[in-house]
Amino acid sequence: MPIIVNLDVMMAKRKMSLNELSEKVELTLSNLSILKTGKAKAIRFSTLEAICRALNCQPADILEYVEKNER
Repeated sequence: MPIIVNLDVMMAKRKMSLNELSEKVELTLSNLSILKTGKAKAIRFSTLEAICRALNCQPADILEYVEKNER
């Protein structure tokens, strides 16, 4: 998939664990884990907003578009 999820990178930059982020955005660990590993097929804007607020970042810090032949 040409959309890369860099949630783990932003979490590391902010020194935040998956448990802590889960509590702040009120999502289950399993749902955040699916997003973090890039296995999610979609994300709600409200979820993206909550993650950006918790990590003090922009959506582009978490989601990246990469052409298939660039990987």
